[in-house]
Amino acid sequence: LKTLQNAFKVKDVRHRIFYVLMMLVVIRIGSQLPVPGVDGSYFKTWFESQTGDAFNFLDAFTGGSFSQMSIFALNITPYITSSIIIQLLTIAIPKLEEMQKEEDGRQKINKITRYTTVLLAFIEGTAMTIGFGGRGLLEKYNFVNCVVVIAAFIAGSTFLMWIGERISEKGIGNGISIVLLINILSRVPSDLATLFEQFV
Repeated sequence: LKTLQNAFKVKDVRHRIFYVLMMLVVIRIGSQLPVPGVDGSYFKTWFESQTGDAFNFLDAFTGGSFSQMSIFALNITPYITSSIIIQLLTIAIPKLEEMQKEEDGRQKINKITRYTTVLLAFIEGTAMTIGFGGRGLLEKYNFVNCVVVIAAFIAGSTFLMWIGERISEKGIGNGISIVLLINILSRVPSDLATLFEQFV
């Protein structure tokens, strides 16, 4: 506590902490914004009918955005997957390994990671829209509505990647880890309430 108190006395650290807190507020607001043209009640009912732990785990990662089908439904999972793919390719491809050792090369690899993130968000968003769209997720299952929903998913995931990078640059610590942490922590109160109802 004393360390935290001393940190707040330093102007630069105080600004960085405040910046992170404001970004976290933006993330939580975005997690509540529904995707246009999506029937949220349908997906919530479908999600509750699923008993597997995989969907609950994904929903915990997204801070409830997935079950609500908000614009942050994909969250930063495309970015994490993209980072892993690029890191594995860096080991496999000698040219990428050389790039990793230089400052300019690292910046290029970061760019490739960002483009791969957008591509993965497009693939995941398209799969979700087409997969669930025909079953009642979309209010009107047509081409225009599908494009709008896919664009919203891509925009949400890309925006979260941008927020993560800004937190790393202007805030404190690893931005992507902080985004993941706030999403997981946001589920704790509802999870505790569920445990209380079931066992107490």
